[in-house]
Amino acid sequence: MIKKVKVEQLRHGMFIHDFNCGWINHPFLSNSVKIVNEKTIEKIIDYGIREVYIDTDKGSDVAGAPTEDEVSREIQAEINKVAVPEINERDVVPVQEEIVRAKEIKKEALQTVRDLMEDVRFGKPIKMEKVDHIAEKMVESILRNKGALTSLSRIKKADEYTFMHSISVAVLMISFGRHLGFDYKLIKALGTGGLLHDIGKIKVPAGILSKTTRLSEDEFIRAKEHVKHSRVILEQTRDINETSVLMALHHHERIDGSGYPGKLKGDEISKFGRMSAIADVYDAMTSMRCYQRKFEPTEVLKKLFEWSRFYSNELVQQFIRCLGIYPVGSLVRLESGLLGVVLNQGEKNLLQPVVRVVYNTKKEQYISPYDIDLAQNNGDRVASSELPDRWNITPGAYL
Repeated sequence: MIKKVKVEQLRHGMFIHDFNCGWINHPFLSNSVKIVNEKTIEKIIDYGIREVYIDTDKGSDVAGAPTEDEVSREIQAEINKVAVPEINERDVVPVQEEIVRAKEIKKEALQTVRDLMEDVRFGKPIKMEKVDHIAEKMVESILRNKGALTSLSRIKKADEYTFMHSISVAVLMISFGRHLGFDYKLIKALGTGGLLHDIGKIKVPAGILSKTTRLSEDEFIRAKEHVKHSRVILEQTRDINETSVLMALHHHERIDGSGYPGKLKGDEISKFGRMSAIADVYDAMTSMRCYQRKFEPTEVLKKLFEWSRFYSNELVQQFIRCLGIYPVGSLVRLESGLLGVVLNQGEKNLLQPVVRVVYNTKKEQYISPYDIDLAQNNGDRVASSELPDRWNITPGAYL
């Protein structure tokens, strides 16, 4: 049985099933490990880990500790409380119309990010006019329809991750800014900051960034230096908004002080840094990486809720309301056994999106697509989120 325990409860003989903090944030070669001595526990505490999941079938138990299922149900209940949108964000055009323009914008953004990283690699200054130009196009697309570019940004090829991650964080930040009611100038600065938030990685050896196994402590230190490299690069960049710079400097800080490079706590971290920390980890976890599996969006939103010690709980709730519990372009299974691609968020309840049904799991066959508004009393509800790869479904083809 899988249980969640505090690190103070760990003892020799227990088997850690999951460190509950992400693969990159702990020093062990595997995400599961048997505790064989006190040094293992000390190492876990030193890395700022507060709670872990243990497997009682492979090691000692902790009486009274909540099971994984109990924790999941509690988190889901909390998420359901924020399922009613506070703000009625109406799109100007439907996702099906905007998706055509969004594909061209994504293509242009990818080339822009490639070019600016290549310029920085060779010591050339960042051309802010080019960054601002594509950021404006992204903002205008998201103001017309939030779901089109957001759904497309989740589609990444393995060799494009570094570039697409920057684009995805920009898209998420623009959407977040729109949701929070920021003005155009600030929303654009959030987009620019997303595009540039990891620019310092170009100064980190490629072998470290592309390594498929656990980084050594020295390599991890080198990788974390990308934030300092970003500071130097952006301080030398003319006409860049301070908001964009703060995103680059603060997106790895955590409100409990366990982040880097400054180990800042709470409000010491700029609001834009706290926002970009959420967007950064959300995109990283919903992407296939060489060292971790791809998580479906709803699973990541639950983790963000659970990791409230790292991220602003208020901003996480707003982020969930922004994207929706079932984001546009994600795949869901209905209680009827039908699979559908989310087209729009429910206007009154985020648990009741509009979906385009494409597959029948009971008959194991694709079907002629049709739309269902789950807010209408048709007797069907979302049962779970699904990874499209499992069903060989490309959600973007149905938008």
